[in-house]
Amino acid sequence: MQPHADSRPRRLHTAWYRQPVVWLGAMVFAASIAGCVWIITVGIRHADTPVETSRPNVFGVPASPQRAPQPASSATLP
Repeated sequence: MQPHADSRPRRLHTAWYRQPVVWLGAMVFAASIAGCVWIITVGIRHADTPVETSRPNVFGVPASPQRAPQPASSATLP
């Protein structure tokens, strides 16, 4: 088997920009960055309302669980 007389076409074929895995990785990276920006934008537009509690808080989060509100009386049902 003889080596190629001109190795230039072989190098162009294996260049990084001709590899689909590189483009797939770049697209996944760009999509993840775009998703992060989108989530931050949506989070800024929709503020989280604070929970009223008389218990101690740690960084604004209640330190102990809250009891669920009692359901309405079933006497109003027919």
